[in-house]
Parts: sequence; structure tokens; C-alpha cells
Amino acid sequence: MAAASTPAIRTLTQAKVAHRVHAYQHDPRNDSFGAEAVSALAEQLGVRDGQIFKTLVIELSGGSAPARLAVAVLPVPTTLSLKAAAAALGAPKAAMADKTKAERTTGYVLGGISPLGQKRALPTVIDASALEWDRMLCSAGRRGLEIELAPADLIRLTDAVTAPVATS
Repeated sequence: MAAASTPAIRTLTQAKVAHRVHAYQHDPRNDSFGAEAVSALAEQLGVRDGQIFKTLVIELSGGSAPARLAVAVLPVPTTLSLKAAAAALGAPKAAMADKTKAERTTGYVLGGISPLGQKRALPTVIDASALEWDRMLCSAGRRGLEIELAPADLIRLTDAVTAPVATS
């Protein structure tokens, strides 16, 4: 597979952040994107399932502020606590964002949404479990493409907060 370039990869390169890009064959019939990445990469790279993170776009609402989109990054095998994500991002409530709105706002397609290089940078919360690892993987901005990087670099580049937002 030829070297890929996405806004996420360009963001890391421009920031001179150490990273590795891993490609795997995406099956277009598969819509369980995170599980596909875990299946393809965990054993191949010798990483644990909990080191591979998914990026979910949520909509924050409540109070006097208008609804706004945000990003939650959490391990693939876990489920997002919308209540915890809302609290971490200072909002009363959160819900999963509409697919079309998520794609339009980030510039990425569902299953390839990266926390990096979005068309419009969104407020981001990263599950606190990321801090347990030296390296983590997240979407590189295309289905079948993952970026391996240090959690501290992802936190810094996305200006993210960390909080326990994942449940088993």
C-alpha cells in the first residue's frame, strides 16, 4: 500500500511528532470499524486491545449555551459514558452526534474520523486509560489506517482533557 497522507498525518508531521502509520485491509462490508482495527492490528503489532482507541463525535447540549459538537476518544472494547463525557467537557448533557453532521464538521467519513486534523477542531476528551500506555493507536483519518503515537502528544495536539469516560 502506498504511503498515505491525511490531514491527521500531516498534522503530526508538521508538529514533528514521532508517530507510525499502520495500514490494514478494510472490508467495505464491515461497519464495526474499531473492532476491525483491533482484529487486524492488535496481534500483528503486539499491542493490547485497550491501546487501540476509537473516535466518537458527540453533541453537547443543555444550559444556556447552544448545542455544539465534541470528540470523545476511548478504547475500542469499551462503551462511552455520555454523562461522563458531558461532565468532562463542561456540559449538562451529551448525545451521539448525527452522522452527516459529524462527517461534515470533521472532514472525515464515519469509521475514519481522527481526533487530529479535523476541518474544525472540536473540544476533545480522551479516556484517562490512555495515560496507562507509552503508545496508543487512533484513526489516521481513513478507514484501514491507524496512527501510533504517545498519548501525551495526542492530548497536547488536540488540547484535550482526560477523564474516565469509558465503561466496560
